[in-house]
Amino acid sequence: MIRIRRATVEDAEFIVETYRPFVDEHYASFEHTAPDAEEISKRITDAGDLYPWLVAEDDAPLAYAYASPHRTRAAYRSSVDTTIYAAPQARGKGVGKALYGALFDILTRQRYVMAFAGIVVPNAASIGIHSAMGFKLIGTYPNVGYKLGAWRDTQWWGRPLAQPSVPPKDILTVSFVLDVD
Repeated sequence: MIRIRRATVEDAEFIVETYRPFVDEHYASFEHTAPDAEEISKRITDAGDLYPWLVAEDDAPLAYAYASPHRTRAAYRSSVDTTIYAAPQARGKGVGKALYGALFDILTRQRYVMAFAGIVVPNAASIGIHSAMGFKLIGTYPNVGYKLGAWRDTQWWGRPLAQPSVPPKDILTVSFVLDVD
């Protein structure tokens, strides 16, 4: 049975090992050097209580997903970027959809309005899960990054989380929305 929970710094090693092939062997991530457990722990900690990091697990962790600020300027505060990565044994089994669904539920309850995802193309698996989760293609940044010997395009995809309000609602913390249940 898949269980979804908040990620902790104790998950850093699993996250490193899951993410490393996407950095070292693929262009899906534009990082050139895979982060170590200390860096991943810092990223989880820096996300604080506004940007959830989640892990899906059964007997062991299988996948992780998180949200991060879309941009730093205040006008963007109701938007997030989202990311998901799964270990090989979890791919194609619905784990990612369950995990992303839980992330979007939390983000919606936090009062975020839009979720975005940048996908380096081609990447059929990432486009597949994002399409299945309600993302729509917004546009393409051509030749935006150089990795593994070639210039790469990135598509930006967006998914509404809530109707915008005027003025924007304050963003609630992850702890608050999880404790409300």
